[in-house]
Amino acid sequence: MTTVLHEFLVDVPRATAIWSALLLLALTTLTVLAARPEPDRPVPEPPPADETTDLRRYAEEVAVAAAGAAQTARRRRDAWLAAQEEADRAWQAYDEAEGDARRLAAAAPLPRPRTPRTPAEYAYRERWLHHAAVAAHWRGDLTAEQLRDVFGHRGGWDPRLHPVDQEIALTRAVRDGKLAAYRAAAARERASWRDAEVAAEAARALSAEAYAAAERLRPAVSTRSRPVTVGRRAVEVRWRPARAS
Repeated sequence: MTTVLHEFLVDVPRATAIWSALLLLALTTLTVLAARPEPDRPVPEPPPADETTDLRRYAEEVAVAAAGAAQTARRRRDAWLAAQEEADRAWQAYDEAEGDARRLAAAAPLPRPRTPRTPAEYAYRERWLHHAAVAAHWRGDLTAEQLRDVFGHRGGWDPRLHPVDQEIALTRAVRDGKLAAYRAAAARERASWRDAEVAAEAARALSAEAYAAAERLRPAVSTRSRPVTVGRRAVEVRWRPARAS
């Protein structure tokens, strides 16, 4: 656990600067006191050993917690970025489906080619609708439930309509499905962003507390003349907001 604390101290530039300043101030003070002793001035008592141990234990625990919070914040940010990409893809798919539906809607007022209303013609129209619906389902444009409605002639699906009208209805169904998928992806992106912001704020707070705990420990360790070694980085202090403003 002591190694974790030491690793936390080494890579924090501000902590290093304060540590150097404290050492310089302590050496200067000792030099002045040696040159001009003041017997009447009381010498501060070192903190008890139990208090130093408690300070060290707390500093180590909060350093470990800060490191864990930093990892959590990175994972939450990565998850938000993935959710954002998913929402962007969903919007692009909806935009394309909306364009297709809009183009076909422009042809809706045009007269339909005359065809004989025979059982063979209606059978052909039904086959066309089923084939187009299955192809849309395999592309991911229609859900399995929508495909069942097509074959069951439910939800407004009429196999007797002209293929042009059936294609218009199919593109509208695809567009509505893409819109619903985009709204769901956008909701997930917003929730993921909130989670990333909460995790980043927790990481910032724990990092600041870990730094403060290390600062409280240093005078106690210096008074008892305990050496402090440092190593690699344990905690990242600075955190950018998860979402750019």
